[in-house]
Amino acid sequence: MFTIGIINLKETSKLKGEILSATIVKEGDRWFVSLAVEREIANPMPINGEPIGIDVGLTSFAVFSDGNKILAPKPLAKKLKVLRRASKKHARKVLGSNNRKKSALKLSRIHRKIRNSRRDFLHKETTKLSKTKSVIVLENLSVKEMLGNKRLSRQISDVGWSEFRRMLDYKTKWYGSKLILAPRFYPSSKICSECGALIKELPLAIREWQCAECHSIHDRDENAAKNLLKLSTESSSGINACGDTSGGASKKLAVMYH
Repeated sequence: MFTIGIINLKETSKLKGEILSATIVKEGDRWFVSLAVEREIANPMPINGEPIGIDVGLTSFAVFSDGNKILAPKPLAKKLKVLRRASKKHARKVLGSNNRKKSALKLSRIHRKIRNSRRDFLHKETTKLSKTKSVIVLENLSVKEMLGNKRLSRQISDVGWSEFRRMLDYKTKWYGSKLILAPRFYPSSKICSECGALIKELPLAIREWQCAECHSIHDRDENAAKNLLKLSTESSSGINACGDTSGGASKKLAVMYH
């Protein structure tokens, strides 16, 4: 138990409402405080933009139903050599020595840069989508189960699918758009987006395929995104990913400031 003292905040103008809690975390040589503030806000006006389906992946972080793609930034993969080199040097340091403490600090800084790079990318993309698309349809992936694949676990963790979904969940509520999660086992990749024919098998190695019924040629990820888009009209109106119904003049939200 220790006392830090009085801390000056740079963004006090944003702290409107009742402060519910404060969480203090030390990351390497830096301290961070997260404040949970409850505010009552009016329901936002619905977004007038086009709906969109999104298929997430490892090479292309997101493939949209309109054909656009976002490449995965992969901040961990870009810093992996630097991280491994720093980890090896750290392992050689004597336990309890000042050199080991300096080495640990260097490692924590590398991890923080990787984490901040990923978070910055996810915040920018989710904010843009939530502000411009009326309905966003996303795969309901079981990321926890997918992390059990030892060959792909590091790449899956690096792209941040779970955080992407979490950010879309609360930002769509903030800005007036709607998030819909496709059923867990919806075969979006195996359905022809042109005629609706369903193929039995489609191994992950196959990135392009031709429909046996209408002979349309599909990019696997773009076809999946187009099928997800169709769920935007089939789903019941007013229900978002968490099952909340829209309506009412205002609501209370717990907002986190870092």
